[in-house]
Amino acid sequence: MIVKGCSSIADLQKILVFQDLATTQLESLIPFSYVREYQQHEIVMHEGDLLPQQLFALVSGRLEIKKTAVNGKETLVRLIPGGELFAAPAIFGNGIAPATIVCQIESCILTIERSALLEVISRSPEISLRILEVFNKRLQQLHNTVHGLISEQATVRLVRLIQYYGDTYGYTSQIHDGTHPVAGKDCLNVKLPYYQIARSIGITYEECVRLFKKLKGIITYKRGGTIIILDRSQLEAFSDPQNTK
Repeated sequence: MIVKGCSSIADLQKILVFQDLATTQLESLIPFSYVREYQQHEIVMHEGDLLPQQLFALVSGRLEIKKTAVNGKETLVRLIPGGELFAAPAIFGNGIAPATIVCQIESCILTIERSALLEVISRSPEISLRILEVFNKRLQQLHNTVHGLISEQATVRLVRLIQYYGDTYGYTSQIHDGTHPVAGKDCLNVKLPYYQIARSIGITYEECVRLFKKLKGIITYKRGGTIIILDRSQLEAFSDPQNTK
């Protein structure tokens, strides 16, 4: 980790919830916000760590959010793209890291002291609604993941994972669509290797390979984790558990 010091206006503007703030409001946060650079595979925080009362945001890069079960099995809960918030309990909860966070690639992380953030929120209350909306969506995704592991077939879980990244994972914080065109088809912006998908939906590597073969003609997988959606309508049909029985 390399501590760069106080953030800049440009750093703050890359965070989605701050993009509509006036320059004067962003300037008031600079003395209380700090930027740190992390290397690929470097751990940002461990599950169970006591966190300072700060808002955590990813300026650039990509983070892996991992949970470890009692039996030692590790699950990849989600990926965090640049511009997003993470580690909600640091500012809204018990201050305990809910998961281990690892940099998938070189990343730049910004933190803002809670007292300074509350001062800005008092002048722009809509910021608090944006923050709550972000974390509410995370809770909903976690609920869907847990429900899926209990009651849904692996094919449905795989399809919904692809849909999630296809709908929300943009190239930059200004782009929300998670795909880009390749030969007239939709290619996911984020790469998802077999092992990563398997850990995310609770299946083995081998079963993940078999599922992609089952979905041939609907999605295709290329070496390194490149996934291309060939037929969105059929993919949506597979997301309904009734259609996989």
